[in-house]
Amino acid sequence: MTHSTSPRRQFLTQGLALSAMAVAGGGALAQAKPTIKIGFVDGWSDSVATTNLAAALIRSKLGYPVELVPLAAGIMWQGVARGDLDCTLSAWLPVTHEAYLTSFKDKVQILGANYPGAKIGLIVPEYVKATSLENLNAARADFDGRIVGIDAGAGVMKKTEEAIKAYGLDMRLQPSSGPAMAAELDRAYRANKSIAVTGWIPHWMFAKYKLRFLADPKNVYGAEEHVDSVINPNLNTKAPAVVAFLKKLSWKPEEIGAVMLAVEGGAKPDAAAEKWIADNPARVAAWLA
Repeated sequence: MTHSTSPRRQFLTQGLALSAMAVAGGGALAQAKPTIKIGFVDGWSDSVATTNLAAALIRSKLGYPVELVPLAAGIMWQGVARGDLDCTLSAWLPVTHEAYLTSFKDKVQILGANYPGAKIGLIVPEYVKATSLENLNAARADFDGRIVGIDAGAGVMKKTEEAIKAYGLDMRLQPSSGPAMAAELDRAYRANKSIAVTGWIPHWMFAKYKLRFLADPKNVYGAEEHVDSVINPNLNTKAPAVVAFLKKLSWKPEEIGAVMLAVEGGAKPDAAAEKWIADNPARVAAWLA
C-alpha cells in the first residue's frame, strides 16, 4: 500500500520548512559582523599605506567588512569623536595633531603608536657634506641657495620659514608640491648633486633613496612624533577583536616604506598592502596572536 500526502498537509509541511529557513536566515543575519569605518587622509602616503594594510587584515583575518573614508585631518578626528567613524590610524602626536587631541580627548581612545619615530625637517641625500642646519650657509653654493619645498602653508613649510630665521640662513624656500619636490630630488640624486628638501618620515622617498635629516640643534622642527591608532570607545563593544589587533599593529620604516613605494610606483593601495601581507606572514601572525 502506497502512502500519499494530502495537499493541505503538504502545504503545511512546506510552510513550516520555509519558516524554519527564515528563522535560520534571520539568525545568520543577526550574527553578521558590523562594518568597520576607518578614516584616513588620502594625500598622506603613510596614512594610505597603514590604513589599507589594517583594512586588508580586518577583512581577511578577522572577517569584518571595512569601509575606508578619506577626509581632512580635522574632520577625521571629529568623525571618530562623534562615532561616525570607528577609528583612524593617522593621528600624528603629540605635536602635529595636538589641537585635535585637545578638542576631542574626552571622546576618543588612543590605542598607541602604529608608527614610532615620525619626524619632519630638512632632508638631504646621504652623500651631501652638510650635516646640520647650522652649517648650511657654508655650503650655500652647493645647493644653489635654495631649499625645495612643498605646498605653501603646509606645516613643514611654516617650520622651515622659522628655521631660516632661527639659523640666519641665506637661502630661499621654493614652494612647489609633494610630487614636484620628489621629482627635483630624483633629478639631483641621479646627478649626485646637493639638494635640501622639506620632508617627513614615514615617506616612500626613504625606501627609494639613501637620505637623512639635517641636524636641528635649536629644535625648530620639534622632537620625534609617533603616528597613533585612535578609536571611538564604542568600538570596544562593537568589535573587540579589531581593537585587540589595532593595539598590536606597529610597523617599521622599511616595512611601511615598501608599501608606500609600491603605491608610488603605480600599484593600487589595497593590492600593495595584500602583497606585503603575503610576503610577511610572521609579522602578521604576531599582530593577530
